[in-house]
Amino acid sequence: MRLLQIIFLMLISQFSFSQELICNIMVNSNQVQTSDRQIFQSLQKSLYEFVNNTKWTDTKIENEERIDCSIMINISKMISNDVFEGTLQIQSKRPIYGTSYQSTILNYQDQNFKFQFQEFQPLEFTVNTHLDNLTSVIAFYINIILALDFSSFSEDGGMEYIGKAQKIVNNAQNAPEKGWKAFESDRNRYWLAYDLADPRYSSFQSSLYAYHRLGLDKLSEEPDDARFEITEALESLKSIYRENPSAFLLKLFFDAKSDEIVKIYSEAFPNEKARIVKTLVEIDPTNSSKYQKINESNQGR
Repeated sequence: MRLLQIIFLMLISQFSFSQELICNIMVNSNQVQTSDRQIFQSLQKSLYEFVNNTKWTDTKIENEERIDCSIMINISKMISNDVFEGTLQIQSKRPIYGTSYQSTILNYQDQNFKFQFQEFQPLEFTVNTHLDNLTSVIAFYINIILALDFSSFSEDGGMEYIGKAQKIVNNAQNAPEKGWKAFESDRNRYWLAYDLADPRYSSFQSSLYAYHRLGLDKLSEEPDDARFEITEALESLKSIYRENPSAFLLKLFFDAKSDEIVKIYSEAFPNEKARIVKTLVEIDPTNSSKYQKINESNQGR
């Protein structure tokens, strides 16, 4: 009887809180020549359980508040029976208040992903130690997902998770795999974590909050006021561009938001369109042709 009570209490405690994520994990091994595909299925299953069953924060999150995200691993090389190389695509979305719309908040590809995976071995992670590249990389991006999501609801709300991402980077400085060190690239895990924490780029956090909480969350009820807040948020990103025109954070933001921005301003007034196109072409010239479509839209008033 006592044993049954203990089991019951364990089950209750397991389901009394929701984890923070609803994360779809996909492993694509089409480029790898091997007759045994079981290890890739095991990798996908292990990662799904690792990501979705780990409690990543101390915040109580209801089922409907969990973050919708996806991680796709494209394996290009099988170096040995348990060592692999490829890319990692990470995407996360944020629900918009009063609508069924999910706004993409992160859409990023890590091109330096080398890891070891041994089938039937449990995946382990601790924020204080670099145990292996697989769990450290995944945990790093989970904390980036949390940082961006929390910052979109509360100004600077994601700083705790940026700090954790930095800690993971620091612990991995002696790791042989690429992606952790400042000198390897100006756009890797090291710079992603440190740019998010850099006071020179503090307007990124405030812009993220204003764009989503003051803008998108109010767009369905107060479209004109909401677009004004979104415009102000985008204008404030100029400070980052003028500090560093090739800033990693600007690419991170617009890779997720450029298509959405075009749609938002399709119903704007002509003077709004002219103002925002001028700003966007300046701070995100890569997508300038896309932004010119805003002026060409006939839906404005």
